[in-house]
Amino acid sequence: KVKPVTQTAGGILLPESSTTKANTGVVVAAGPGSRSRNDGNVIPMSVKAGDKVLLPDYGGTNVKLEGEEFIVYRDEDVLAVLQE
Repeated sequence: KVKPVTQTAGGILLPESSTTKANTGVVVAAGPGSRSRNDGNVIPMSVKAGDKVLLPDYGGTNVKLEGEEFIVYRDEDVLAVLQE
């Protein structure tokens, strides 16, 4: 998840209550996709590494890997891919 801005460009510190908590994140890695239950074909992922995505308020699995914390979401849990 991307942390909200806590300081303006002019250096003013913003209180936590004033920052909007948009649940956005950047995709660090994505696998090949899941398999169809009917015929076993691979259903490709809708996101790729580097995509900025909109995430639900709840969900995901917290994972700590090599000292860094990540939140893992299923492809169907991603609400939207954001365009910049």
